[in-house]
Amino acid sequence: MLSRRTDARVDSMGILGSTARYAYLTREQRKRVATLAKQHAGDIPVMVCVGSVRIDAILHLADDAQAAGANVLLLPAVSYQSLRDEEVFSLFETVTRHVSVPVCIYDNPGTTHFTFTDELHGRLSSLEGVRSVKIPGVPDSPAAAIERVNALRQHLRPGVTIGISGDAYAGLGLNAGCEVWYSVCGGLFPEMAKQITEAAAANDHQRVTALTTRLEPLWSLFRKHGGSIRVIAAAAGVLGLTDMDCLPRPLQPLSAGDIADIAHVISMLELK
Repeated sequence: MLSRRTDARVDSMGILGSTARYAYLTREQRKRVATLAKQHAGDIPVMVCVGSVRIDAILHLADDAQAAGANVLLLPAVSYQSLRDEEVFSLFETVTRHVSVPVCIYDNPGTTHFTFTDELHGRLSSLEGVRSVKIPGVPDSPAAAIERVNALRQHLRPGVTIGISGDAYAGLGLNAGCEVWYSVCGGLFPEMAKQITEAAAANDHQRVTALTTRLEPLWSLFRKHGGSIRVIAAAAGVLGLTDMDCLPRPLQPLSAGDIADIAHVISMLELK
């Protein structure tokens, strides 16, 4: 799977994010994945997620990721109990003081159930180690997407980038001014993802829209199955990169019929 990315000469690699099931892996498993990823990446920058419930565990994971050679750390606000803004600020303050590489804020309320305000993003961006914000999506219209990105940017320290996530929003976010696409499907289909980011870098908004609109059958699968994790796991199995049943329990694989639908979409769209 990593060789697909290096062969495509992607701009960077995101390792151990939500779709990679970081929350279900042990520290040793995560350390091994980070080490292997960096070994395969060569000169391609690698961002490693260090999310966990306890700060001491996060610091251990951060040490492991840095020892493996991670260039950036991705940090979500994960907790069993609901977190307050001050607690999240303290989390990022502690981690950025501890590490020597940049940190990206991982704003993913669909899994963490914590919602960042623009004001909190602004406070966090004042921390020297924070260099990027990974946002969960933008409104569906181009004008509203631009308004959303601009509103957030007004709160951020200059130089802190905004990265779009939620792959169905990639085109809207990139055209609205997001400097980065933190992609899910780019891990499996890097050539397709790179076409989109290259068009965005060239400010070719029409091509960005055309390329991402073409992928609507894939986005539809994500919506049908409540997110990307089960779809991407099944797609990796269809491509022969993993076992067909590769999800950690209690997560269950999709049905044979659903997997056939995914295989059809991969073939129809010629995803690479």
